[in-house]
Parts: sequence; C-alpha cells; structure tokens
Amino acid sequence: MSSMDQKHKRGGAADDLPPEVDLDDEAAEEIVESSGPGSGGPEVAFTAIDWTPHAGDADGMVGAEVIQTLVKRLPNAPGVYRMMNAAGDVLYVGKARSLKKRVTNYAQGRFHTSRIGRMVRETATMEFVVTRTEIEALLLEANLIKRLRPRFNVLMRDDKSFPYILLTGDHVSPGIYKHRGARSRKGDYFGPFASAGAVGRTINSLQRAFLLRSCTNSFYENRTRPCLLFQIKRCAAPCTGEISHGGYAELVAEAKDFLSGRSQKVKTEISAAMQQASEDLDFERAAIYRDRLAALSHVQSHQGINPQTVDDADVFAIHQEGGQVCIQVFFFRTGQNWGNRAYFPKADPALEGSEVLGSFLAQFYDDKPTPRAILLSRGVEDQELLAEALSTRAGRKVSISVPQRGEKKELTDNALQNAREALGRRLAETSTQGRLLAGFAETFGLKKPPVRIEVYDNSHIMGTNAVGAMVVAGPEGFVKNQYRKFNIRSTEITPGDDFGMMREVMERRFSRLLKEHGDVPQSGELADDPTPVEQGDDIEDTGSFPAWPDIILIDGGQGQMTAVRKILADLGIEDRVVAIGIAKGQDRDAGRERFFVRGRDSFSLPVRDPVLYFVQRLRDEVHRFAIGSHRARRKKEMVKSPLDEISGIGPGRKRALLMHFGTAKAVSRAAIEDLIKVDGISEQVAKLVYNHFHES
Repeated sequence: MSSMDQKHKRGGAADDLPPEVDLDDEAAEEIVESSGPGSGGPEVAFTAIDWTPHAGDADGMVGAEVIQTLVKRLPNAPGVYRMMNAAGDVLYVGKARSLKKRVTNYAQGRFHTSRIGRMVRETATMEFVVTRTEIEALLLEANLIKRLRPRFNVLMRDDKSFPYILLTGDHVSPGIYKHRGARSRKGDYFGPFASAGAVGRTINSLQRAFLLRSCTNSFYENRTRPCLLFQIKRCAAPCTGEISHGGYAELVAEAKDFLSGRSQKVKTEISAAMQQASEDLDFERAAIYRDRLAALSHVQSHQGINPQTVDDADVFAIHQEGGQVCIQVFFFRTGQNWGNRAYFPKADPALEGSEVLGSFLAQFYDDKPTPRAILLSRGVEDQELLAEALSTRAGRKVSISVPQRGEKKELTDNALQNAREALGRRLAETSTQGRLLAGFAETFGLKKPPVRIEVYDNSHIMGTNAVGAMVVAGPEGFVKNQYRKFNIRSTEITPGDDFGMMREVMERRFSRLLKEHGDVPQSGELADDPTPVEQGDDIEDTGSFPAWPDIILIDGGQGQMTAVRKILADLGIEDRVVAIGIAKGQDRDAGRERFFVRGRDSFSLPVRDPVLYFVQRLRDEVHRFAIGSHRARRKKEMVKSPLDEISGIGPGRKRALLMHFGTAKAVSRAAIEDLIKVDGISEQVAKLVYNHFHES
C-alpha cells in the first residue's frame, strides 16, 4: 500500500501522525464505529489506525519493562490502548488525549492504587488504536470495553436491550406491539421502558383507550368475523370492517399524540366527544368514551412521578457501599415516567464514584438512543467531552448536568434514594448467599466455598422430546445467562432411559468445556481432612465468572451418579470436579433427600437445615428450567407441519399451499394437476410435493 493510499484509507489523517509511527501493510486497517442499530441517531463513522509498535527487544518481558520498550515509539496523538497478559487476555482498555503521555505514566512504575499496580505487573504486551479526535477515542473505548470485557475496567453486568412500544407503519391498519432489538421495521417507536412488564401494562391500557389491534398481519388477513378482543372492547376490529380505515387512522393518530406527550390534548378531545354523545342522548357511545378516558387515566396513574419541567431525560444516581456499586436509572419521555432499572456494575472498590459513573455512561449509550438531557446525582470525569461525544452520536445536542435545585434536583435525589435501597437489598442477599455457600462447603467437606455450582436434570414424557437442563448458581444467586439446555440427540438411547440421557448431557457439556477452556483448574476439591469453613471466608474474586464448575449437582441417586462418574473418568476429570447426587427421599417427600458423595455413605440433612433449603432451591430451579424447555420443544413439535420436511418448500410456498388446500392432510392427497394450480407452485415443485407423500 502506498503512502498516498494509506492517507486516503485513513481519511486524510496520515499527515497528522508523528514520524515515529511506522505503519506496515498488515498493521493498518480501517475501523468504523457506529451508533449501532436502534440507537436512534445517525451512524458515527471514523477512521483509525490499529497498530502495535515493533518491540522485538520486549520478548519475555512483563510489567513496566515491556511498557517502557513500547512507549518509545508511541505518537503524541489521541487514541485507545489495550493492555494484555501473556495469555493474550485483555486486562484493560483505556483512552488518552495523548497515547505517549498516558502510557509513559504506566512505564514510570509510580502507581496511585494497588489495582493499577496489579494491572501493570500482569501486562505482557499492548495494542494501540490512533484516532483523529479524543471524542472518537471515547466512543471506541466504550465499544471495546463492552465487547472485550477487560478484568480491570468498569463493566456493565446487565446489558439487556430495552423494550419499546411500536406502532407499525407498514400496514393499512397499524398495530401496537412490544418490540426489542434492532429498530428495522417501519413505524413509530416509543420508549425505552424499564421492563417488559411496564410495556405490557401500558399496551393493555392503550388497547382499551384507543382500540388498536395487536394481532399479526397473517391473523388479520384471514379473519372473517371479529375476534374476542373486539367483544371485550379492546380492539376496533378493522380486519372485518367494523370500523372504517379512516376512523381507525384517527384512533392511531390519537395514540401517537398520547405517546408523544400530548396526552392532555387527547383527553380533552375524548372528553368533548363524550359530552357531545351525552347531549345527543347516545349513551352507549358516551360510555365507550368514558371507558377510554378511564384507561388513559390508568396509564398515567401507573407512571409514578410525572415531572412538569422534564420532557425528555434520563436520570442517573450512583451509590457505593460495602465494596459494591449501584447505579439507578430513571427514564422520562414525553413528560412521563417510563420506569427505572438498577444496575450493579463490576468496579474496583478503590475507584471514585465519578469515575465509575462516567465509564458506565459511555458504555450505557454505546447502543442505545440518547435523550436530550442526562441528569446526574454527581459530576463525572470528562463530562463535557462525554456530552460532546453523545451529541455527535445522536446528531443533536445532548446536555449532561448535575441539578442543584428545583424539580430536577428532586428527581436525582429520588433516584439516589432508590440506589441506596437497591444496593442495601443486594448486600443483604449477597451476605446471605455467602453464608449459604460457606455452609454448603462445610456440609459436603469442601476446601473452600464454591464459586460456580452447576445443577443438572432431564425432562421428557415417555422418552419423547427429551431435554437435559443445566442451571448455574454463584455468590450472587442464579446466573441465568449461563443456563444451558441440551436436546437429547442420540438414537441409541432407549426412550425413557434417564441414565443414558444424563450420560449424553455430561459428555457433551464437559467435552466442549475441555475443548474451549482447557483442563479444569484445581478449585472444587474435597478436603482430605474436612474442617469447618468459616462463614466469613471470602470467595475469591477472579475478575470474571469461572467457566469450570466447582460442584455439579445431579438430580438422581446412585444410578445417576455411576453414569456421571464414568463420563468424568473417561474424560480424565473425575478427581477434579466434585459430583453430588440428590435422590428424593422416602415417599419422595421434600426434606428427606439423600445425598451421594464419593468416599462417603449416603446421608440426609436435618429437616430445617439452611443448606438443605438452599439445595432444594437449586433443585427446584433446574426442575423449572428443564420442564419449561421440554414444554417449549413439545409445543414446537405439536405445531410442526409435514410440509416442513419437504426440501425446497419455504414459508411462502407452504403458506400458499395451506391457503389453497386448507390443511397439510389435504395437500398430501392432492394430485399433481391440483398442486400446479397453486400460485407459485411450478410443475417441478408440484412433483416434489407429490413424491414426498407418495413414495411408491
């Protein structure tokens, strides 16, 4: 690549780099960062140079020595740096106005906190991305932190997408739906809402207020008479002409006005219509307007605080206590409170609240739409830079402020109070969970409290639709993003053979674990001479939730344990993973469970032992997850059509055949001449369908 090509590739930024930067063909690449789908703003694209200085002399070095070698050739330009250990794991991602000055601070060996000292000592190499501006560096830093999840950064633990209300715009009769994910469908989006429950309650009330449909387009097209929602006054039934398209469009316009903040205008118009109907002695129509007004009042009454001076804003408050952090977020749109959510980011206890909150904000808005105003309980580092970056991403001005008085100050104070209470509840739950894990270790003779417990169970009906399930628990309770289900695939297992199903689940689970994460670390071993575990023993924080379990709990007795231990022995990890069986006791009564641990006779726990309650909770959760997974698979099988098995028949042709013949059974009886008459079915496809049902 020529120097001119490099300059063109980098958007003309080549002349801005100092002569120390030596870019080869492989080191230079174009990095394009965008606001992401559904973020509500235009794409923010910029060009950067991803490169690593040639540091052959640094081979084998770690810590400040390797950083000193790398810093010599760094540019005095803004960018992002990544610190990595010898295994290639990213330890930390940071941004800098000047890469050379920032990294020089690490190389000098003078550390402000033990956290930075540990981070530098583990650093074996670094990678750098040079950007044109500090704003680009800030946006790229947030993106990389969320993607790489470095151990020493502030990390968002819960990053689920927010639900929205969608009024579709791709149909003659728009519908109202709950929506998550990319905002690719044509229509108007309103949100975000803090939870799916808040969206569901709001949609239910809006259906009563505006009589909007919530059915699918295919359901709409195939109606010949109104459905139940019309009968209970939750839909105007445009599908069967109970209301004209013009009348339904007026209802949709009113709903948009209400969700856009013009609720008082809508209520005034409905109230006037009710009064007019009453004067015309049309009391039935007046009652409909009355019910719609009541539904609108119900929506607003469930929104809590509805500020008078805040139209479009997010309110953040942070509280630190007991080495943990809680950030409470309230969402206000169109002058209405659309709920709140508590976050518990992973952060070093030594970090100041302003640093944690600033890093959290940059990650929070990496893939979410930004409001016009962000209100904070305390100031953050680089507040002006962050506001400028969010404005660039949103394509309009975004203000970040710390209110000092008035209604906005009341909103941040309320959010702070909620943050204190949420963190208090979490600390109480974590303390209880820690005591239970310590008690668990003492009961089963472990060297230390387990960090990761995996619980397994199977679910099936006479061997059909068999599913294996795994749930995971840790120091903070159930870890639902680690749950896994296993559709039993083996055709050699006799239907109903629980031992065979468990063998398949164990083999698949631990074979993959060995392949992806290597050998199991020494963690969940049984103590040679079991001693009581103190309840105050700390659970080691490794920086991330471990992939390998300390303990596996099997819902079953000696037979199940024999099958499990054979699989573990075949994989060579029998002595490295502790397996415990839980058999239902006499008469299958809760409280009489028998426990099977290698090297000990089976035993039971006292009926009111807290550890027994804890194990029962784990077992009940895996039962719930296994049964739910089985039911979902069974339901899918029940609605499966014989047409799904025909290669070359996609959703469109399948729909056309069913619309023409009514049922799959009628399709199976049809002659080739009849199949050809279906729109979109050629003679070749007709023969394919016919031959599938007539093998002879």
